[in-house]
Amino acid sequence: MGADDNPRMNTPNTLSGALPLTHWGLIRARGADAVKFLQGQLTNDVAGMGDAQVRLAGFCSAKGRLQASFVVWKLAHDDLLLACSASVLPATLKRLAMFVLRSQCKLSDVSAELALHGLAGDSARALIGDAPVWTQRPIDGGTLVRLPDVEGVARCMVAVSAAPAALPAIAPEVWRALEVRSGIPVIEAATVEQFVPQMLNYEIVGGVDFQKGCYPGQEVVARSQYRGTIKRRMFLFECDAATLAAGQEVFHSGDASQPAGMVVNAATQGTGSVALVEVKLASLDGGTLHAGAADGALLRRCELPYALPSDAALPA
Repeated sequence: MGADDNPRMNTPNTLSGALPLTHWGLIRARGADAVKFLQGQLTNDVAGMGDAQVRLAGFCSAKGRLQASFVVWKLAHDDLLLACSASVLPATLKRLAMFVLRSQCKLSDVSAELALHGLAGDSARALIGDAPVWTQRPIDGGTLVRLPDVEGVARCMVAVSAAPAALPAIAPEVWRALEVRSGIPVIEAATVEQFVPQMLNYEIVGGVDFQKGCYPGQEVVARSQYRGTIKRRMFLFECDAATLAAGQEVFHSGDASQPAGMVVNAATQGTGSVALVEVKLASLDGGTLHAGAADGALLRRCELPYALPSDAALPA
């Protein structure tokens, strides 16, 4: 990747284009009980979601560990789309289907029917207009989802039956770096059941509703929130090594015997990497963090695009 492909060196005026989001997939939930079914399975309030709203939501195990993370929106009252990492889609679809039982809800993989594409910069802004973040609207052949800007770069995602009009191509790693820098975690195959939502700041970015009804793992998630037992959080890091990957362990310079955290998502950036990493809060109070081993590549902490609660407000 050259300097021109580095999202930190671009502005909305210089980064513009689109790409197919082959690392994402789409699950469709359709039927009279679709909303009710998802309401009982996901961490966020689907029943209260407006027609134009988009919500983040997690699917947890009984132990409160995330098995998948979704971007959810409605095509109609009883017809919803759930975008997730393509690497977890088959297993997630199978697990969700186990709970459908007699509900009038059909779950299916529609990734081939409604392909996801990402647009960034001027190309995205031309479609977005004045649409608020985390809203959606119909477009020809599908829907458009307004994503948060990243360092001034506008972003959106479209789920369409045919590829959007020809636009300049964005390199996949440029888009992935923007995803990472957004601070919005995505569960991949390598991180299934590794994290309670709060470890990934999921309640901060709007992925958990503590007022809704029960869902798998709800008691564990609620207990972590209200008893103040969160001792791990996700932070943004840069690294000179280009080999960071989801599921990779991270070590503290003062303890080579056990990992201090795990890479959640990572992307190549220039000759290095940018990554979201879940770490023990205590590991940020002195010493340094390294990829793979206590003497591995140094991780440099960066600022997230949102504020963390006081339990994570440790020195940079």
